[in-house]
Parts: sequence; C-alpha cells; structure tokens
Amino acid sequence: MYSNEKKINKYFFYWLVLSLFLVYLIIFIGGLTRLTNSGLSITEWELIKGILPPLNSNSWENYFEEYKNIPQYKLLNFDMTLNEFKIIFYWEYFHRFLARIIGIFFLIPLIYFYFSKKIKIEYLKICFLVFSLIIIQGIVGWYMVKSGLIDDVTVSHYRLSIHLSIAILIISIIFWLIKNVVNKKNKSFFKFSFRNFFFQFFILIIFLQVIIGAFVSGLDAGKIYQTWPKMGQTYFPDDIILDNYKNLFEFDSHSLIQFYHRILAYLIIFYSLVLSMFIYYKKKKYLYKSINILIFFLFLQISLGICTLISGLNIYLASMHQLTSVLLVFSALNLYFLRCK
Repeated sequence: MYSNEKKINKYFFYWLVLSLFLVYLIIFIGGLTRLTNSGLSITEWELIKGILPPLNSNSWENYFEEYKNIPQYKLLNFDMTLNEFKIIFYWEYFHRFLARIIGIFFLIPLIYFYFSKKIKIEYLKICFLVFSLIIIQGIVGWYMVKSGLIDDVTVSHYRLSIHLSIAILIISIIFWLIKNVVNKKNKSFFKFSFRNFFFQFFILIIFLQVIIGAFVSGLDAGKIYQTWPKMGQTYFPDDIILDNYKNLFEFDSHSLIQFYHRILAYLIIFYSLVLSMFIYYKKKKYLYKSINILIFFLFLQISLGICTLISGLNIYLASMHQLTSVLLVFSALNLYFLRCK
C-alpha cells in the first residue's frame, strides 16, 4: 500500500516537471511566433479541425486566401509567396498544436491523480487552478489573435501582455508546487509577514517587468532608440512632452514604454543588490547559493536585453532574452521559497 502511494507521488512529481518543461517550451515557441510575425497566419480558431496542418495544395491555397483578407497581408506582406506563407503558418501551427498537447497532457493525469486519492488535496486544488488557467489562456490567445485580423497589422499589445502574463503565472505556480512537493511542504506564496513582503514585492516588480516587456514587444518599441545607456542623445526620450501627469500613463507610446522597461531594470538591479547585501550581512548562509543564482540570471537577462536592442532586435538574442526572464522568475521564487516559513 505504502509502496504504491510512493510510486504515485513519484509519477506526480515527474508529471509536474514535464508540465513545467512543456509550458517553458510553448513560451519559447510563442516568442518566436511573435518575433517572426507569424501569429496572424491562421485566421480561424479551429479547435478540432486545426489539429492537422493542410495536407494538400487546395487546403494550402484556402489558408493562404484567408490570410490575404487581413490587413497584415494587404499592408505588409502583399508580395508574399505561398512558400513564404508556409513558414509563418507552421510557426503558428506548432504553437497551437503544443497548446493542445499541454491541455491534454495536464488534464488526463490530473483526473487519474484525483481519483487515486494518494495526492494531497492541497496540491490537487492548485493543479485544478492551473488547468483552469490553461483553458483561460487558450481563450485569451484567440482573443489576442482576433485583435489583428480587422483593423491592424499586428495584435493588441494589451492582449499580448495578458497572454504572456497568464503563461508566466501558470509556469510560476507549477514551479512553486514542485518546490512544495520536493520539500514535502505546503508553503503559501501569499502568506503575509513583513519579511515575506520584502521578497514578494521583489517578485511583483519582476512580474511587472515581464508585462512591460510584452508591451515593448507588442508595440515594437525596441525599434526606436537602439542605443544604451542613453535613448538617443538623452536619458529620457526627447519625443515625450510631459505637460500633464496623464502623459505618464500613455501606454501606447513606444518611447515611454521602452523608457519604463529600462527604469524597471535599474530598479530590479538596485533591489537585488540591497537584498544580496542584507542576506550576506545577516549571514543567511542557506540563501547564499540562491541569491548568487538570481544575480547571475539578472545580469544575464539585462545583458541580453541590451545586446538585443543595440543589435537591431536580433531574433535569437530577443528569444533568449524572453527565455531568461522565466529563469529569473524561477530564481526569485526559489529564493523566496527558502526564506518564507
């Protein structure tokens, strides 16, 4: 009896790790889909019909004709050939296909673990929350795509940021759950105390930076001011006129969004250094390794961001920049998990 329970718990752990990997992979594929401007190549949701790609020339022509009806083709890609269309189609197709795989891979084992009665109910509640977020994520994904099919050549940066935020939330919850399973704990992220708040606020800033990063991507705000540390000739964009405090909330401004992304990066550096000094001053030796890992990923992330900008938005650097942001979130969560009681 005990041996069987132990085996099921082991399978539960492996399932969570594989789920974490799949979500990380879809964030990678989703980033490349965005960077290659492939996200609008499939103009219908086609939850069932879209499982298989076009299998003959007629199907390809139909998909291509549908793409020709949207603004992105008419205004940007009007000279695109069918073979070029197939490239962007497959990026979006694999993105959607992987999303379907994740949904099935998460649901079926979850049902099994629920009826096995061997997994802590607290863990299962979190898993059902994750599955609910996966469903919501699929709906938001289509809601995002719809924004680029009628009046614009790209998707709404607001909807894109929601889409990425949910993905980061899903992978963060799974990571936190894995930490609990491995350590046989049931720590809550939201347990309030002054010392917990110091770490929680740090994670919140990082999460906010990811959202602002999605705004930068959605607006293509990295295409202007491709210099560092200055933005052109100054540290503040000279095309922004602050004659009213409301101008600070113009989230459609390419210049202002890039400025916010930079400022938040500097704030995160400052906060992490203060955190590091506190840990070493208080001789919290059990946190040394975790804070060092966090500092490493932070400076790697910022270096990749700078290199992406000054390279003229190199697609490989931009993709690594997005992936490293997830690793930075992991390192911050890991540090907080060790610290919180």
